[in-house]
Amino acid sequence: MKNKILFLASFLLIFGTYTNAQSDGISFGIRGGFDMQTFNGKDHNGDQLKISMVPRFNAGVVVDIPVAPDFYFQPGLLYTTKGAKSEDQFLGLDMSAEYNLSYVELPLSLLYKPALGNGKLLLGFGPYLAYGFGGKVKYQINNTSTDADIVFGNEYSSANPNDLKYFKSLDFGANLFFGYQLSSGISLQVNTQLGLAKINADNTLVTNGKTELKNTGFGVSLGYSF
Repeated sequence: MKNKILFLASFLLIFGTYTNAQSDGISFGIRGGFDMQTFNGKDHNGDQLKISMVPRFNAGVVVDIPVAPDFYFQPGLLYTTKGAKSEDQFLGLDMSAEYNLSYVELPLSLLYKPALGNGKLLLGFGPYLAYGFGGKVKYQINNTSTDADIVFGNEYSSANPNDLKYFKSLDFGANLFFGYQLSSGISLQVNTQLGLAKINADNTLVTNGKTELKNTGFGVSLGYSF
């Protein structure tokens, strides 16, 4: 509940900021793009994860608030999808699991935007907060597949240490991006993201489990500033 209140308050703050943009010299923008996402971390034995990237997307709004010449505070509110895919073999069977998680994300970036040519250079970094609210995991054994809903919560109970459809709602980490904005307001940027929070829920029936999953990814996005 506290996390939901936090994101609602953030939305109201950004919306309120936009309504005063004309008088305060603040610019408003929309952004969307595609990412390659995966999980970074360890399995239940403490070994490095054998997992691959999957294509995902994001879309939302940002606000550029001037704080000094060429420097801006840029909060945003995005809908993002994240995930990963694992593949393995067991008793001659090909097995895979693909995770697709949905988040509402709040990036809080410091943006350096000096004039360059007819447009502006974009260099930014900062933390992000994200709240997971939905998703699915697709299991496949040879040619047979099944889907299961992602379950969000801090803890769960399962005798299977590989039962990884349980995730914590709260995620946080760091963003880094660079790009270029044309004089028309259209921009292109390259983004990278490193999750710092353990997103897998704790299994109360596995006392010595070492599973640790963290979101990570990179991608490109298009934007338009009003």
